[in-house]
Amino acid sequence: MKQQRGKNFVGMSSGVTSINLAAYFANLTAILAGGLFIGALAQALPAQSQQIFENVRLGPKFSPDPVTIRGISGGAVPARNIAGRAQTPTGPCMGFVDQAPDHTVVLTTFFNYLSLQVNSPEDTTLLISGPGGSWCNDDYQGKNPGVAGQWLAGTYRVWVGSYDTNNYHPYIIRITEAPLLNPGPYRR
Repeated sequence: MKQQRGKNFVGMSSGVTSINLAAYFANLTAILAGGLFIGALAQALPAQSQQIFENVRLGPKFSPDPVTIRGISGGAVPARNIAGRAQTPTGPCMGFVDQAPDHTVVLTTFFNYLSLQVNSPEDTTLLISGPGGSWCNDDYQGKNPGVAGQWLAGTYRVWVGSYDTNNYHPYIIRITEAPLLNPGPYRR
């Protein structure tokens, strides 16, 4: 079901507010930030369109930094089937995803450091396939997956998974060139 909803959103204009995604993601942002006041303030503001399952193209010193993209995790296909293996240098290929990627990230040049982190109120997993192979992660920071390090120029397909088949959770992906102060145990 998620895959069908995602396809519907990709081709739509800003009329996506009929299901009130603005309030939904404002509440998610408030939960992730740990502030109830922000969530209440966001609900009081007029709803603005929020796109999900976006694709991005990034070059050096992109702005804004971080770039954020949103989606809904999960699917019916084991992530290890998409990755073609159960383990990668950045972690295990866990969870369930859709056959099609949630996002495509195009890097126009080599990045000496780039971090892609998922933030969700639920435990999610990450699978990235691009130049040089596939990379998976489960718990980069707490229950949130992520991959950081050097990235080659090219096209990367990104899936965010859930632990149970056809179980869906909202998420926000944060992509930044700024190194983390306390990175997790897995690097790419």
